Amino acid sequence: MLTPERHRAILLLLSEQGRVTIAEITKSFNVSTATARRDVVFLAESGKATRSHGGLLPANFFQSESGVRPAAAGENNPKDRIARRACDLLPHEGNIFIDAGTTTLEVGRLLIARPDLHIFTNSVPLISLAPEAKATLIGIGGEIKKGSLALTGALAQAWLAHLRFDAAVIGAAGLDVANGAYANELGEAAIKTNVLQHSVVRVLVADATKWNRPAAVRFASWSAFTSFVTNQELPGAARTALAADKVKIYQI
Repeated sequence: MLTPERHRAILLLLSEQGRVTIAEITKSFNVSTATARRDVVFLAESGKATRSHGGLLPANFFQSESGVRPAAAGENNPKDRIARRACDLLPHEGNIFIDAGTTTLEVGRLLIARPDLHIFTNSVPLISLAPEAKATLIGIGGEIKKGSLALTGALAQAWLAHLRFDAAVIGAAGLDVANGAYANELGEAAIKTNVLQHSVVRVLVADATKWNRPAAVRFASWSAFTSFVTNQELPGAARTALAADKVKIYQI
């Protein structure tokens, strides 16, 4: 594989996972650690990604954390368009859970303008937007995962045992036509499963890069969701499978 091809592949992996480590680059592309480090430096210096300790984060990662919308976001950004469509499915008052993740964060950015909402979340970047929120924003507590900045663990699970949500917006690291939605990590998967069991309206948001790319941990079958918002028309087999489980598909 030529160097430019490897760089494109690394960026694709980064868009799918939200983070790529030097060790993953070394293993995935069969290159030396020195080569992987040079790739990281090049992609960071070219502005295509953000360098972090041990790897890469998305180019707009720290902008998103601080609540500053990246210049590339807006009507042409798939995650932004998915978020706007998802918000049409959600109430203007009541209790909503917003999952940790990049697409769900965009949904949260919009929902915090609704003053009659109580928004519960395990997303640290969303919690950081509390100073500008008109909605009541509530973090569920727990251990912070370094890669995803999600709150997980026993404390978070204990919170969820006492909560009920009118709606939940859930993200996924991967999707599979036969088996449903996947997460990268056990703790995050447990939170997602728990929330879905305590929610009336259950909206899955995921862009086309997640399709047919199951991740490590399956956290829900399609029947766990009431709606799925995405940015690309699904294959016929997928539409049939979701229709059988009474999941409404919204393609933007």
